[in-house]
Amino acid sequence: MNLIKLQIVELIDKHHHMTSVAEILGIKQPTVTFHMKSLEEEMGVRLFESRSGKTFLTEAGQALLHYCVKINALTQEARRVVKEYDSLYRGTLHIGASYVPATYLLPAMLHTFSQEFPGIRIVLSVKPAPVIRQMVIQHQLDLGIISSEPFVGPVLHAETLCKDDLVLICSPKHGLAHRVSIEPEDIASIPFALHGDESSTRRLTNHWLAQHEVRLRSTVEVDSLEAIKQLVLIGGHISFMSRMAVQWEERQGMIQVLPLPGEQAPRHIYMVHNKDRLPSAQVNRFKEVLHEVAGMRALPFQQEPIG
Repeated sequence: MNLIKLQIVELIDKHHHMTSVAEILGIKQPTVTFHMKSLEEEMGVRLFESRSGKTFLTEAGQALLHYCVKINALTQEARRVVKEYDSLYRGTLHIGASYVPATYLLPAMLHTFSQEFPGIRIVLSVKPAPVIRQMVIQHQLDLGIISSEPFVGPVLHAETLCKDDLVLICSPKHGLAHRVSIEPEDIASIPFALHGDESSTRRLTNHWLAQHEVRLRSTVEVDSLEAIKQLVLIGGHISFMSRMAVQWEERQGMIQVLPLPGEQAPRHIYMVHNKDRLPSAQVNRFKEVLHEVAGMRALPFQQEPIG
């Protein structure tokens, strides 16, 4: 089984036309047909079928597609690593980060790294932590930096960078700001700003609410950290927020930060990579600079492999 046959399987699933597949691969359509028939003979099962002038994968073809995607991605990665490994000063890094580390940790790190390696292009994708994890699994990213509760995964290796606990935030003028102690039930009747469904903060918020049997009476859902902070600053709403995300406002006296009442699940910032993906020299140096910058910011690092 050669690699071009596996590429054809993946491209047929995407485009459903042999002409399009031939153009993408730079070969003639009869060659595509030959490889498809050869692969079916080799596997001993029908992999392709024609419907309404288009070509689709059979059920067996769909099963094979799962492995084709992985092998094709690893092939591209192998070529990239071999091509770029001879130089630390050129190439492209695809980094993914969830919103908190992307906004409050990475800018200083990216500045330092870009000054040292101006020839390396960095592409940063900012998405919710579960999306970044999936992109790392699918070899779409060299490295992920996410704020998340502890997790394990057979494909992922994660290093704990620092704690990123949730805190309760309110305006300094809010009634909660002057309370000596806060109980979970005190939160139920206060207008509450919820994070978007996909965020790890929302997931931990839902877990905390269920754990303490708290039913919120007045909520607004906002898919933006900064918008939530502005809502809290106005004075009426409260919210759960990453401590890292509100450090500046807390120091300025703009936001009151209170410990979350009751028990809560721990949360950290993790550096995540795919175990099947050999880190390039650029990735290894990026990780080193990330540790250095975080150290200068006095973040409590832990070398704690997970998964």
